Amino acid sequence: MKKNCWEVMGCGREPGGKNADKLGVCPAATETRLDGVHGGKNAGRACWVVAGTMCEGAVQGTFAKKFGDCLKCKFLQMVIKEELKHFKTAAEMAKKLRKTG
Repeated sequence: MKKNCWEVMGCGREPGGKNADKLGVCPAATETRLDGVHGGKNAGRACWVVAGTMCEGAVQGTFAKKFGDCLKCKFLQMVIKEELKHFKTAAEMAKKLRKTG
């Protein structure tokens, strides 16, 4: 089974996670429109396209503002490597996010 961002990064912001009460549940853990992308639960393997995720202790903004930092993230690099030719681009995922959910 492929791991989601909260499992790899250990943030504890998934529903029922160790930091969910204190820091809130991460939007990637609840974004159902990206469920199944790259084999993840909700947006758990597409967190870089979801606004409001928390990385390195700070809430991140919109995709446009955070993607530069995401490119350096070990989790994104892992997903790219695992998915190779099946990797979904941000543009493909943005189309899914524009659909009402």
